[in-house]
Amino acid sequence: MTKILISADMEGATGVTWPADVLPGTPQWERCRVLFTSDVDAAVTGFLAGGADEVLVNEAHWTMRNLLLERLDERARLLTGRHKALSMVEGVQHGDVDGVALVGYHTGAGEEGVLAHTYLANSITGVWLDGERAGEGRLNAAVAAEYGTPVVLVTGDDRTCADARGWAPGALAVAVKDHVSRYAAVCRTPARTAADIRAAAERAAALAVRHAPAAPRPRTVEVEFDAEHLAGAATVVPGVERTGERRVAYTSPTMYEGIRCFKAVTTVVSAAVEEQYG
Repeated sequence: MTKILISADMEGATGVTWPADVLPGTPQWERCRVLFTSDVDAAVTGFLAGGADEVLVNEAHWTMRNLLLERLDERARLLTGRHKALSMVEGVQHGDVDGVALVGYHTGAGEEGVLAHTYLANSITGVWLDGERAGEGRLNAAVAAEYGTPVVLVTGDDRTCADARGWAPGALAVAVKDHVSRYAAVCRTPARTAADIRAAAERAAALAVRHAPAAPRPRTVEVEFDAEHLAGAATVVPGVERTGERRVAYTSPTMYEGIRCFKAVTTVVSAAVEEQYG
């Protein structure tokens, strides 16, 4: 039995280039939900065609209620809604996932890429994991590794695919658009991207082989903000210490604890942002 977990984010989906495309409730979001669902469905059908027995899709964007269930292959299962212990990769901790696909992903805060950010749309200007710059892809891949689960497929813009070579070198990557700026891209049509994602997922199914879990070890996360007071707010979270005027850091015994602490930091910081001044 081969089980795939698809972590589905939206900024890296086909046709998405600016905030209104991913902001729940806007007309553009309604339109782009269809494109987002098409990308995810293509991955589902590809994995199943490649021999996977089960595909669980975990919604990972904003409210985590964006995908159109009625447009997904009937063999898929959808985990939708907040709040989840492992957020974007919820489900990998049960030890029965053979491969993870990161669909609709994007580059991290402070990097080149369409709608680049890490967890928060703004406020965070950089994140580092054990000294290496880390976006959501690297963070979530490190969590999956603790359960012996490889990342086998990544989709997003061309910058995301290039970045993935550093934290998921064995994964197949599909670029659905080419970065021009944070809010502009040369986009492929949904017919083209669906075909490309489906073909890659079919091949990636063979890469979904669980291995020995990575030995748990202390992981250090450093976060830089765009305002001094946000660093101060983050230190409310136990274990988080200030390392600079706009920086904080913490060390967790495992990546499981590390990603949960990161979620706590971003939740506290988002509550400390004022509407006009940030």
